[in-house]
Amino acid sequence: MKSKEAFVIFEKSINDYHVKDHVDTAINNPYESEDIRHLFYHKNWVDAVQWHLEDIIRDPEIDAMEALKIKRRIDLSNQVRTDMVEFIDSYFLDLYKSVSVKSDAKINTESPAWAYDRLSILALKIYHMKEEAERTDASESHRTSCAGKLLVLLEQQTDLCTAIDELLEDFNSGDKYMKVYKQMKMYNDDNLNPVLRARK
Repeated sequence: MKSKEAFVIFEKSINDYHVKDHVDTAINNPYESEDIRHLFYHKNWVDAVQWHLEDIIRDPEIDAMEALKIKRRIDLSNQVRTDMVEFIDSYFLDLYKSVSVKSDAKINTESPAWAYDRLSILALKIYHMKEEAERTDASESHRTSCAGKLLVLLEQQTDLCTAIDELLEDFNSGDKYMKVYKQMKMYNDDNLNPVLRARK
């Protein structure tokens, strides 16, 4: 999947989310479950919901118990995001499994799915910064400042898309080889988190 195609899917997910703009809106994924686009859409939807949960929890007047519920929901969302990224990497591992890797092939600092994870978050940043740059109830200085930030984000989009596409080309040609590691988040594991272990 080319980065521009992925970005279009992310934009569709974001626009669909903002029809109701509520963290409890049920996802209505337009792609078939066997289609990799289904996973990209779902991944961004999870990111969009978490984006707004992060906004809600920063309300200085939020009820403490409600904040705790949201914090735990964010923790669960982070685990779901990680699992989805690893699943996307499995797709790329399978895609390039028959490539003959060159003897001088190099490894990349991150896997394709983690790069797409950054692109998904960047799509959300672009959407919301554009929203701020066009706010009619904000000051002109606010809109101007946000418009400048939006230009930087759009430049980042171009650079990240280029880097992703070049990485996939390098995998396809055997100039780089793909290797992924499980995240092994210790704080979610009853046996590795000492606080949870003590309660067993």
